[in-house]
Amino acid sequence: MIRLRIFFLLLFAVYILPAQNIEWRNDRTGVYNETGLLKSWPAEGPELLWHFDGLGQGYSSVSTGSNRLYVTGMTDSTGFICVLDMQGKLLNKKEYGKEWHISYQGSRGTVIPDEGRLYFVSGTGTLICFNESDLSVVWKKSMQDDFGGVPPKYGVNESPLIVGDKLIFTPGGKEHNVVALNKRTGSLLWSSKAMGDISSYCNPIYISDRQIPQVVTMTGHHIVGIDISNGSLLWSFPFTNRFFEHPNTPVYGDGMVLCTSSYGVGSVMLRLTDGGKSVEQVWSSADLDSRTGHLLKIGDYAYGSGDYGKGSWYCVDWKTGKQMYRDKSLPAGVTIAGDGMLYCYSEKGDMALVGATPEKFDIVSKFRITLGTEQHWAHPVIYKGVLYVRHGDTLMAYKIK
Repeated sequence: MIRLRIFFLLLFAVYILPAQNIEWRNDRTGVYNETGLLKSWPAEGPELLWHFDGLGQGYSSVSTGSNRLYVTGMTDSTGFICVLDMQGKLLNKKEYGKEWHISYQGSRGTVIPDEGRLYFVSGTGTLICFNESDLSVVWKKSMQDDFGGVPPKYGVNESPLIVGDKLIFTPGGKEHNVVALNKRTGSLLWSSKAMGDISSYCNPIYISDRQIPQVVTMTGHHIVGIDISNGSLLWSFPFTNRFFEHPNTPVYGDGMVLCTSSYGVGSVMLRLTDGGKSVEQVWSSADLDSRTGHLLKIGDYAYGSGDYGKGSWYCVDWKTGKQMYRDKSLPAGVTIAGDGMLYCYSEKGDMALVGATPEKFDIVSKFRITLGTEQHWAHPVIYKGVLYVRHGDTLMAYKIK
């Protein structure tokens, strides 16, 4: 009876509910626009619908399109892209070349589905466009050979940004720091020298509600705003740490950009001024120091975690930076949100459901992720009432609606 109920639930999700694309952290905000999600879980956690073993090594997150799941992994230094149906059955798997196997081995970037194609950047810096239907390669570019960039110390970790027909990517370097390619052909549309820094693991975002629509990203020493129409540098803001690493995606809202990093630099809030041609600092906080867990905005507050190894979860006032709470009851990790709740996946394998309230870090339910391998670093995904958790070689699907 239970299996029959699960079957009809999945049948409804696949064939009745409209398909949608979920890319990096949904739409790069980390906030998933679903309702009716469970407000608490059983002690053992929500129902595990299925799990798939065999992804290989990696930390890449799941994405969705055409009622399919896309995820990458590495086996014996070779990278693969996998396509699964919504029941966890492997539909297709294709090798795409050498993956990063020097330090923290495995795949990194999230596959970006868009208009029948899939876009992906490997840890070695190869940008690939696949046909969604059969995974044939439409075109590919090399960070090193085509743009003179060099992968940073821990490999490239960037999910390309697609805006209209443009694909934005950050090779780094003096000549082609940030580039826009034609997403259909891979041809170069513009190249921005920006500040000439190395690539720093950052996923760029697109800001469209200012006078000048722009791409915002972080490179080794700066936060930069680039005119999306022609690649000209609009503004830059000094922002660095001793390792030149900025793996967190900028968060945008109310005309302001929140950028965060670790190793002592913390976070800075910038306000876009003069129609987006310049910025001014609103506030900064050395305490808000997420390393790879990312921040997100809900209402007038920002939530996230940092202080890796010690573990802290934060809430700050979006406009002032005032710390509302700092809690150490859970090891640091990744933060996403949906239906007024935070989903906090710790680096030690805890999955916690937390009330998204500035009053306190309110853990409602918690369970352990016991399947899978190596580090608990992949960002979870919410899609049609299911929580997808990738832990190394294993992808799990939990019913949360």
